[in-house]
Amino acid sequence: MSAPVAGSAISADDLELLARLRRGDEAAFTQLVERLHGSMLRLAMVHVGNRAVAEEVVQDAWVGVLAQLGRFEGRSSLRTWVLRIVANRARTRAVRERRTLPFSSLDGLDEPGRPAVEPERFLPAGHRWAGHWASPPRSWGDVPEERLLSAETRAEVERAIQLLAPAQRAVITLRDVEGMTAAETCELLGLTEGNQRVLLHRARSRVRRALERYLDETEVGR
Repeated sequence: MSAPVAGSAISADDLELLARLRRGDEAAFTQLVERLHGSMLRLAMVHVGNRAVAEEVVQDAWVGVLAQLGRFEGRSSLRTWVLRIVANRARTRAVRERRTLPFSSLDGLDEPGRPAVEPERFLPAGHRWAGHWASPPRSWGDVPEERLLSAETRAEVERAIQLLAPAQRAVITLRDVEGMTAAETCELLGLTEGNQRVLLHRARSRVRRALERYLDETEVGR
């Protein structure tokens, strides 16, 4: 195995875990599964859109992880490396299952009749401040923190994400649910940085709009 390159993204904890994995330490493998299985499943779902198939992809990916441990050079975090294997297996399975999501056609970038934010929320042409907010996004400073973090609010956010166009749902899932960087997301979904940025903006705008409606409606009902 080559030594990790200078400036490598792999952490000291990853290096220790990697060494244990290579020694066949079962506890280390269990630790890795507990840490990454959920993320792996969500990433597989992004590509294949079916939980049963995604589970099969993840199981296949774990086999690949174990087989390739000796070739991992530490040029990325262990998590990124594992998820890259998942993405590759999921894309291959999606083609076979004819479930490939239309990332190549940038689904969610061109949506006639579906602006990310309603045009009426902006000042019209001819106004001194045309294009600026007429009805700006709601400030949630007056919303109790326990309400924003409640299970009901989280469920509403999850529902809003599931209603997004596939490419938007994929990007916001990786960026805001999994906490991946823009570069990691582009690599795993095969997107350019510009397209990733547009998809994320539109996804966040729609989720925020859905959350605004939910909070307004529940406020009226209180």
